[in-house]
Amino acid sequence: MTNKIALVTGGSRGLGKDMAMALANKGVDIVITYRTKKEEAERVVAEIQKLGRKATAISFDVGDIKSFDAFIVQLTNALQQNWGVAKFDFLINNAGVGATIPIALVTEEAFDNLMNIHFKGVYFLTQKSLSILNDGGCVINISTGTTRFCVPGYSVYSSLKGAAEIFTKYIAKEFGNRGIRSNIVAPGPVETDFNNASIRSNPQMKAALSGMSPLGRVGQADDIGSVVAFLCSEEGKWINGQRIEVSGGINL
Repeated sequence: MTNKIALVTGGSRGLGKDMAMALANKGVDIVITYRTKKEEAERVVAEIQKLGRKATAISFDVGDIKSFDAFIVQLTNALQQNWGVAKFDFLINNAGVGATIPIALVTEEAFDNLMNIHFKGVYFLTQKSLSILNDGGCVINISTGTTRFCVPGYSVYSSLKGAAEIFTKYIAKEFGNRGIRSNIVAPGPVETDFNNASIRSNPQMKAALSGMSPLGRVGQADDIGSVVAFLCSEEGKWINGQRIEVSGGINL
């Protein structure tokens, strides 16, 4: 891949960082977004630049839907300033937060916050980005293994990810005439700082989850980023409208 540009939301750390690095390793230039971790985002930009790729970082809150028009202006300006172009190629809707809340304890405020970040934000960022996404590009959304199997406390999070899975198919259907593909990647348990580093900070949980996998371990960030990069590559050009679970076969 040459002269391609990817936007990775939430690219300052965790899975998003690895997606950005994996894409850069395949020759893609990168725009990452961050919400609060500016220094971490700048370090990721520097790492990408060391690989010989161009990169920049923009502050963005995917849960603040009213800010999207201003963000698209910022993104367009960044594309022009850094690359001399008006459009980009790959939208990676990765930004998210974790929350483990039993159904009986879910508040409307918590529900709305998760809704804005994991579905409404993904929906409208995609809608607003499609006008500056190159024909022949692709959209990658991020789901979770818990749309296939249930984990108590994930009813809101997983339901919204399920909605994103359906939306992914509609993107593929409605924008296929522009050669734009859309897929969704569903990680299983991954050892990052997601959801307050619940796996990394809990050896008992990590051991239990590892025991559920035929491969005997939980995922690492680089297990996911490489799949996202593949889906954006020429090798993945005939994969469209699919949910691809990257979980090591947990709960088979």
